[in-house]
Amino acid sequence: MFRKLLTFDEAKKAIESQFRAKPLGVEEISLLESSNRVLAENITANMDIPPFNRSTVDGYAVRAEDTFGAEENRPVALQVSGTVNIGELPRTAVRKGEAAEIVTGAPIPEGADAVVMIEYTSRKGDRVTVFSAAAKNENVMKAGADIKKGETVLKRGQLLGSREIGVLAALGKAKTKVHMVPRVAVLSTGPEVTEPGRNLPPGKIYDINAYTLSTAVLESGGKPVYLGVFPDKAGELHEALVRALACSDMVVTSGGVSVGPKDIMPKTVDALGEPGIFVSGVAIKPGKPMTVASIAGKPVFSLPGHPASALLTFQLFVRPLIQAMSCRKTEKRPEVRALASMRMFPAKGRRTFIMVNLKSEKAKGLVAEPVPTAVSGAITALAKADGFVEISEDVQFIDAGEQVTVKLFKTEDYLQAS
Repeated sequence: MFRKLLTFDEAKKAIESQFRAKPLGVEEISLLESSNRVLAENITANMDIPPFNRSTVDGYAVRAEDTFGAEENRPVALQVSGTVNIGELPRTAVRKGEAAEIVTGAPIPEGADAVVMIEYTSRKGDRVTVFSAAAKNENVMKAGADIKKGETVLKRGQLLGSREIGVLAALGKAKTKVHMVPRVAVLSTGPEVTEPGRNLPPGKIYDINAYTLSTAVLESGGKPVYLGVFPDKAGELHEALVRALACSDMVVTSGGVSVGPKDIMPKTVDALGEPGIFVSGVAIKPGKPMTVASIAGKPVFSLPGHPASALLTFQLFVRPLIQAMSCRKTEKRPEVRALASMRMFPAKGRRTFIMVNLKSEKAKGLVAEPVPTAVSGAITALAKADGFVEISEDVQFIDAGEQVTVKLFKTEDYLQAS
């Protein structure tokens, strides 16, 4: 059903033109739910952190001037006025010639301006001997030293991770406003596909794509809605797609997009509504059969059934749209330079993406080794590939030993290889 193959660049432009990705809105959610979400407001501190002067060590809160000159051979003796515990206000003050026992994190009592580490003291009864002088503010974290009241600590558009959520918790916020994320319906097709967890009949294979694609949706900042596996029957497929559109902001399918008699996905999708399919095949390898439709303004990506092809086309075309809809920054994919381990041939007239595994060799440095994807090893190719080499349509081949740019799936892949 290929009306006209678009080039890689034409397909990218067509998708960007058809879907002017806009934020879906803002919602307020609990702090524990906000991980990996994009902040929708500036966060200004309404208090100092810490909110009081606190000790950073176990020891004795003192007036620094009272310890002047103290050393091993000339210690200073002070009267212990009391004890300051963590989590409560001091019940004692420190006057001239006095010290208060204190633990890490406890508030500095009135009158004290330094803390002597317990290792430099000796206690006997209500007297403490100090063997090392303390400078003013030594071992004291001042109020507001971490965060000052009125300071903008987080900015709208930041991705919330463990550190950012820790800042919100420190300010006492139980909820925060974040950008909503797109719900992406994911479904697989094919008479040979069986859902994991069920018995595997002869001639069947377990569904790989729904799980790799659902995980890729999560990694891109979306929320996957897994709908299951459906046969290549127009009626059932039509109903499944209608349900998918009703419960999501985007639909991603895999399988049934080639030119065989069972490949009915494009016709079924195109019949769902206007304007229908506007990308009907792309001049790339792998992923040539991919189609893209717009149904009532919602994107429908129909990806190939081959696991490596499905995941690669998702990364190239679907991921950027999900990121834009969820207000995430579409950061450039991390890259490394490596030497080709062997000659690499692109498909004639098509932008070719060759999955590679990175290896560090003593004599050559980082080497990119193609991972076979055209055979039954396609499943292991997903796990073995660290990234891919992109070869332009006008390049005849890349020779062995030639330097190439490897676009990484994850930054960690380079760290492991090196």
